[in-house]
Amino acid sequence: MSRGFFQSQQHIWGGVSAGILILFFGCSIFYCFKRKLFACFRLPENQKGTLKAEQLMLKPFQLEQLQKATNNFSQECLVGSGAFGNVYRGTFDGEGTLAIKKAHTESYTSTEEFENEIRLVSKVKHKNLVSLVGFCQGAGPKGTKILVYEYVPNGSLLDYIMGRGGRSLTWRQRVTIAIGAAKGIAHLHEGIKPSIIHRDIKPSNILVGENFEVKVSDFGLVKSGPIGDQSHVSSQIKGTPGYLDPAYCTSLQLTPFTDVYSYGVILLQLVAARPVVEKTRGHPNYHIIDWARPSLERGSIDEIIDANLLMEECNMEMMLKMGQLGLKCVVKVPKERPTMTQVWQELETAFFSAENIIDKQPSNGSFKLSNRSLVRGSHRMKQLDYSQSSVSIDGIRLQKFYMDIDGLSFGSAKLRCLDTYSISIEDDSFELTGTSEETSTSGNEEHRLNI
Repeated sequence: MSRGFFQSQQHIWGGVSAGILILFFGCSIFYCFKRKLFACFRLPENQKGTLKAEQLMLKPFQLEQLQKATNNFSQECLVGSGAFGNVYRGTFDGEGTLAIKKAHTESYTSTEEFENEIRLVSKVKHKNLVSLVGFCQGAGPKGTKILVYEYVPNGSLLDYIMGRGGRSLTWRQRVTIAIGAAKGIAHLHEGIKPSIIHRDIKPSNILVGENFEVKVSDFGLVKSGPIGDQSHVSSQIKGTPGYLDPAYCTSLQLTPFTDVYSYGVILLQLVAARPVVEKTRGHPNYHIIDWARPSLERGSIDEIIDANLLMEECNMEMMLKMGQLGLKCVVKVPKERPTMTQVWQELETAFFSAENIIDKQPSNGSFKLSNRSLVRGSHRMKQLDYSQSSVSIDGIRLQKFYMDIDGLSFGSAKLRCLDTYSISIEDDSFELTGTSEETSTSGNEEHRLNI
């Protein structure tokens, strides 16, 4: 009986051992199969990360695709270069032409920063905002970080303000651009939850598309706005000198009105076609706000208006309206500024009214309306003497300004708030051969500021 018991124990232990071996081999096979299956479906090396492109409705690009589209990021495809990185024009078989923004290695402090920007910008869908199409992400903090945007072919607003290549805008085009840009910014502030504050509104970031439909671009400095009962979000100072809100500089409190200030400066530039900060002969460095305010407060738009507008039909009342609205946008107290929705609605109403007035007027000959709202030039400039400080066009005296774009000064009262900070200014200039999601200026007319 003891012998039978012993044999029974042997059978039990043998079964247990066999079971353990079978379980071991089964787990090994399952593990190997799982690894092999995972290898088949895992992302390529340049698409690793926690982002799920499909959930964000974005296209995941492989580095090889972008290299092919840009001829290996060649100089011929380079359309812009700034502090953040380079922008290339890429041609794809299916997608057509896209703007490829390749960041410098040091542009992002972490992978999370890059991914957070993508999550934020992926929500931006509006006809007056440049759309993010996709991205390419390499492994690790130093891996490739590329954003792919829609391509806008006709340059930036800065090109038109500075008159590059003989470019100029009619008064209608200026109003159309102002309304479109305002609608795009308003969508960031009010059409997305939580709201988005751009922080770098300037002419080089307003791209001009077909029929002068504009798109606000360059979301590299965007930040989520206040939530719920919050009045602001705290933030270190980032932006471009000349367009930075002094209230933001002194308080470090970021609100949508920070963008309103920057936009107000652009309205003044649309009226006067003048750099934001300019050095003139016999005058200190002028910020455009300090220079334009006295004339606008007197209602004397002819003292500051772009001379190109006096060579053709121009609605002076509409230009005055734009200039005065620009002053409202840059008032000292942020809460006293209009919202971007109020801005575009006011501009659109005034534009509609101006067009109705013009439609009822005769179209032949040179004339001035009794209400002085419309002026048509005779295309003749009388006795232009370039040695004098002013010229006369059709009897209107215009002051000449001597421009030194290479010298950028912070002497304006609007920028004195920056004196208390340790400032590091990065050159944000480009040589433009086209345009793309991020365009800027040749020379040092604009710089990006990180404090």
